[in-house]
Amino acid sequence: MFQTSLRPHARPVLSADFESAFAVARRSACFGAPATATAAPAAERLPEWNLADLYPSMESPELKADLDQADAECKAFEAAYKGKLADMLAAPDAGAALGAVVARYEAIDDLLGRIASYGSLIYAGDTSDPARAKFYGDIQERLTDASTHLLFFTLEMNRLDDAALEAAMADPALGYYRPWVEDLRKDKPYQLEDRIEQLFHEKSNPSRGAWSRLFDETISSLRFTVDGQELAIEPTLNLMQDPREEVRKTAGLALADTFSKNLRLFSLITNTLAKDKEISDRWRGFEDVASSRHLANRVEKEVVDAMVEAIRVSFPRLSHRYYALKARWFGKDKLEFWDRNAPLPKVETRDIAWGEARDTVLSAYGAFSPKMADIAKTFFDKSWIDAPVRPGKSPGAFAHPTVPSAHPYVLLNYQGKPRDVMTLAHELGHGVHQVLAARQGALMAPTPLTLAETASVFGEMLTFRRLLEAAESPKARKIMLAQKVEDMINTVVRQTAFYTFERHVHTERRQGELTADKIGEIWMKVQGESLGPAIHLGAGYETFWTYIPHFIHSPFYVYAYAFGDCLVNSLYAVYEKAADGFADRYLAMLSAGGTKHHAELLAPFGLDARDPAFWQTGLSLIDGMISELERMEG
Repeated sequence: MFQTSLRPHARPVLSADFESAFAVARRSACFGAPATATAAPAAERLPEWNLADLYPSMESPELKADLDQADAECKAFEAAYKGKLADMLAAPDAGAALGAVVARYEAIDDLLGRIASYGSLIYAGDTSDPARAKFYGDIQERLTDASTHLLFFTLEMNRLDDAALEAAMADPALGYYRPWVEDLRKDKPYQLEDRIEQLFHEKSNPSRGAWSRLFDETISSLRFTVDGQELAIEPTLNLMQDPREEVRKTAGLALADTFSKNLRLFSLITNTLAKDKEISDRWRGFEDVASSRHLANRVEKEVVDAMVEAIRVSFPRLSHRYYALKARWFGKDKLEFWDRNAPLPKVETRDIAWGEARDTVLSAYGAFSPKMADIAKTFFDKSWIDAPVRPGKSPGAFAHPTVPSAHPYVLLNYQGKPRDVMTLAHELGHGVHQVLAARQGALMAPTPLTLAETASVFGEMLTFRRLLEAAESPKARKIMLAQKVEDMINTVVRQTAFYTFERHVHTERRQGELTADKIGEIWMKVQGESLGPAIHLGAGYETFWTYIPHFIHSPFYVYAYAFGDCLVNSLYAVYEKAADGFADRYLAMLSAGGTKHHAELLAPFGLDARDPAFWQTGLSLIDGMISELERMEG
């Protein structure tokens, strides 16, 4: 999943902090079950990333020097400009002068982001290592302290006179940053008095950040007893993709057992963070529990509501219908929850070597756009990917953009199965997006989550279509279609259900703390509605809300996946009808970073997310795939 910046970037007004970015995008955890069941071939050496492009080591003089420079630059920036922006705006050369100030702010932002990214990536490599955990925590504290000196800037910018600022942007020096300025001013109604903003900012790390870190370290330390073995969460979740039903059942019950033993802690974390968000929302004046996320995503509530409703009414013809079909394939009336992502019965699976996965994705990208493939190839050639499963390593997968002056990194837990190839395609899609958007600079490269999933899901679609075209038999085609349908249901239906679950939890938390039983009750109700009668949600499944990191690290993030999947389905339909020139328009869209609203970005493709019919296009593609599977059954 795409990573938002760790640093205060375009919108520090709302008390940005240095939350663990890698945790926001654990792809397999979010989708409900990772993609694989067994480890990659033992003889194969998988790539590990080289973080020396950021800093040589945790103890390096270069890192110490940059930390000291960050402290000095933040203090100097405050001393030079605090309380002076209004006077600068009144001067004859206001545009040039303010443009230079924003450019200096951007340079500091890039420096802070480089340091923060290194700390996060080091920690992601082994969250169980006390030395790394301390390093990560110390980095967060140093950067929070330093960036406190920057808080005044965006607050003062939003107090400047609209007409005078508009006139100043006629100068190219400030006009270049128009998208950032206009984006910033959308936060104006929700910003607080300066000292309150400073308090929110300084408390973010020892409060919300600390609870998030506790969640990370707890999840990484959990062990699950499976046939006498003590396994971490990643390999245990992977066993729920095993071809053998008894293995899936054992893994599912082991997960439920350990989750249930830790319910008090997870409930406390959830209640604390939900209350923390309620306090922030109340002080800022956000009326709806998800309003702050919609603002950050630069998407209208009406658009999100239309998408959620379109998906909700489609549950019967999508997830309910597909799982009923899958149950028939298994010769059952209902599937147990540990069978939901099981491979099809009587289907042989094989390990896919890393080299084959690499070539598959690059070939699919290259057939669409040689430029896209060239960028993706750089990740392999320059050690920007960390692929092996290791004890303590962050589970799932992510693409971290770091900063424009550096380059992105991709984390995977590659274990050699077809869905791992899709995960690689997904994260490289993010990586390509991040490389292309970097030209916009540190302030304008970050993309709202609703658009950030576009490149990743499109990369998956390209790879899937490439594999489907090469299917050697109807049976092979059926397997690929089934896997794709399941992935799309996990992305569209499941994420919409997750969003609904979060809305219920945060709404009810406003009336008081929720017990673990109450949270589990909400979870089971929402999951039952979304998955349908062909999935039996037996005892133990009421605890499975506990391990999904998005609920902790980035509330209401999840609907961005459904948004991205439906958007890509619509984009791909345009591509199939008019391929000429599409790739150029698509890469131009990615290169825009965060400089354009979704309506402006989609206009060249004749799409409009505000049109209710837009969502039906994406959902119809899933419907059509299920129909093809039903015809194969006959």
